[in-house]
Amino acid sequence: MVKRFYMIPDQFLKLLWEERASAILRTNNHESAAKAMDAAVRGGFRIIEFTLTIPGAFDLISEFSKRDNVVVGAGTVLTVQEAREAHLRGASFLVSPVMDEKVIREGLAMGMTLMPGTHTPTEMYEAHRLGAQLQKLFPAPAGGPDYVRAVLAPMPFLRIVPTNGIDLNNVADYFRAGVFAVGFVKDLFAADDIQSGRFDRIEEKARILKAAALKAERPK
Repeated sequence: MVKRFYMIPDQFLKLLWEERASAILRTNNHESAAKAMDAAVRGGFRIIEFTLTIPGAFDLISEFSKRDNVVVGAGTVLTVQEAREAHLRGASFLVSPVMDEKVIREGLAMGMTLMPGTHTPTEMYEAHRLGAQLQKLFPAPAGGPDYVRAVLAPMPFLRIVPTNGIDLNNVADYFRAGVFAVGFVKDLFAADDIQSGRFDRIEEKARILKAAALKAERPK
């Protein structure tokens, strides 16, 4: 039997809190995707996400889930069928750009961690009420950290994870606002770097971004 590493929600939440950041990859080239994510892992990322828009994304999830040093998730999950396939291939967590009750319930039934896409306080609370352990903030609103701070003031139990527009310049502000963790996308995986095969540059960016996330102060 092929060995795959799954992480149950309680363990995953603890790891994400400690690691603070995930590497989220979206590209149109399967071979480059594997090399780019390898670079991010070498740079220090233990929590990684392949969006299902990548050609052969399920194969990448399957391949990387066999490793001992990473926890793999599936992104852009829009259907129950995609959620089931991602779980079958080794994904420990599911991320969506939207909030779909059927996907949340299916993921929970399979023992996975859910991070549906939410934008308004109502959507975040509804995702939480349905059992989603994390609430992805998508897309990033203007004045993102202030927005997060305003939402958490009356609902501090939310675990907000922004993924859109997170970069070296604002990551500390987001953590000071109270986010649970962040996801790095374009600032880590620049399209030019992937297309040009500059995977050493991605590795170096991974080290810098991961260090910035770990260094950021959280609210007292």
